Amino acid sequence: MDWWDLVRERLTPAARGGGITAYGLGAVLLVAAGAAAWEPLWRRLRIIVTLVHELGHASVGMACGRRFTGFVVRGDASGHAVTVGPSRGFGRVATTWAGYPAPALAGAALITAVVRGHAAPVLGAALVGSILVATQVRSLLTALVVMLTGAATGGLWWWRDDAVQTYVALAAGVLLLAGGWRGLANVARRGRPTDDPAVLAALTHLPAPVWLLSWLVVNLAASGVAVLALRAAL
Repeated sequence: MDWWDLVRERLTPAARGGGITAYGLGAVLLVAAGAAAWEPLWRRLRIIVTLVHELGHASVGMACGRRFTGFVVRGDASGHAVTVGPSRGFGRVATTWAGYPAPALAGAALITAVVRGHAAPVLGAALVGSILVATQVRSLLTALVVMLTGAATGGLWWWRDDAVQTYVALAAGVLLLAGGWRGLANVARRGRPTDDPAVLAALTHLPAPVWLLSWLVVNLAASGVAVLALRAAL
């Protein structure tokens, strides 16, 4: 078997349903809920949520024709992504809006893919994505986070075990969903003038609660999609 055959084997989808069982799903949800609720652990895990948040800004910015020049995540789980383009207009608004819904949307997409047996291809795509975004990091901590995430994803993908991939990816999806909800709750509670809702209000003259409501709707929709996918798997 040559190198390409090995890669192709590791990109082949598993059976639909991913082999998820009620007991396995229950264990994943219990572990994920504990990780999201236990603050000392969550303080370390939420930096991945920040990474997805910032890449949400970057992805939509590039889709709107803006130039992505770099991003940073910090030890306190804050961060920022820089895109270059007009200071006002649809592209700037869409780019600013895209951060907070990104974790919930990514979590729902990941859960749906896993349920359909696509954990292996998704992990392969995530590894390629980690390599691409590594060129845009702008701090040592950001580089370390991206490298560790890429290494963990690459190892899970290469040493393929369908059951392990399924449940680890499923747990990651649930944690991203939880992170989306926690991030929304935090930004609604803080109300700082530098936070995205206030920036969007200044850009559009629509009050910050309108933007918070838009993220709430997206999070509800993402959660609904995830629940339906899991129900279908069982």
